[in-house]
Amino acid sequence: MQSLWMIVAGFFFAGMGVCVKLSAREGYSLAEIVLYRSVIMLFIMLALVRWRNVQLATPHWHRHVKRGVTGFCSLSVYFYAISLLPLATAVTLNYTSPVFLMLMLMFFRGLRFNLGIMSALGLGFLGVVFLLHPSFEEQILFGATVALASAVLTAMVYFDVSDLGQRGEPAARTVFYFSLISTLLSLVWIAFSRLNPITVQGFFMLAGTGGFATLGQLAMTRAYSHGKVLLSASLTYTAVVFATLFGVVLWGEHLGWMEFLGMALVMASGISANYFSSRKKK
Repeated sequence: MQSLWMIVAGFFFAGMGVCVKLSAREGYSLAEIVLYRSVIMLFIMLALVRWRNVQLATPHWHRHVKRGVTGFCSLSVYFYAISLLPLATAVTLNYTSPVFLMLMLMFFRGLRFNLGIMSALGLGFLGVVFLLHPSFEEQILFGATVALASAVLTAMVYFDVSDLGQRGEPAARTVFYFSLISTLLSLVWIAFSRLNPITVQGFFMLAGTGGFATLGQLAMTRAYSHGKVLLSASLTYTAVVFATLFGVVLWGEHLGWMEFLGMALVMASGISANYFSSRKKK
C-alpha cells in the first residue's frame, strides 16, 4: 500500500499550486516565488541528506547540472501557467507530461510505436482540445501554451531523473542538487528583479509554496521507491482532483462537462502512457 503515498503527494502538490496562485495575486513576482520555494526546499533537503548521511560527492555532476537547469525552467514555466489559468486547468495540462515522456522514450530509448502508444497520444490530444473548448480566448490559449511547455520540460526532468536513477544516484542526492541549482539560478534571476517586502500573509504563502513542494517530493519519492510504479504513476492524477476542489472552494472556479471530460481524457492518456512506457523495461 506504499503507492497510496502518491495521494498524499497529490494533495501537497495541489496545495503548492494554491500557494503559488495566492502569492502571485498578492503581488509577488515569479522570480520571488521560485526563489523562496527553492531556498526553503534547499534547507530542508540539506537537513535530510545530513540526517540520512547521504554523500554528496558524485561522478555524475554534469547530469545533475542538466537536471537542475531543466527542473528550474520547468518549475518557473509551471508557476507562470498557474498564475495565468484556473488552477485545475494548469495542473491538468502540466500532467500531459507522461505523453511527452513516452515520445522521448520512443526516440531515445527505442520504445516501440504501437496501437497502445497511438491510443495514449490520441487521448492526450483530445483531452487538451476538450479542456480548452469553448474558451479559445487569446489569454487562455497563451496560458495553455505555457502550461504545455511546462509539461514538455517536466517530461525532460523525468527523463533525466530516470537516467540518474539507472546510474545509482540516490533520490535524496538528486533532489538536493536540484534544490541547490534552482536556488543559484533564482538568485541570478532576482538580481535583475526586485524583492517585495514580506508581509505576514505573504510569509505563509511563500513558505507554503516551499513546504508543500518539499513534502510532495518526499511523498512521491516514497511512493515510487516502495510502491508499485504503475499504480503510483496513476495516482499522481489525484493532484488534479485536489486542484479542482481547491479552485471551486477558494475562487469559485466552475468547470463544465467538456472541461471535466478533457481532464478525464488527459488522466487516461497519462495512465496509458505510463503503462506502455513501463512495458519497455520488462
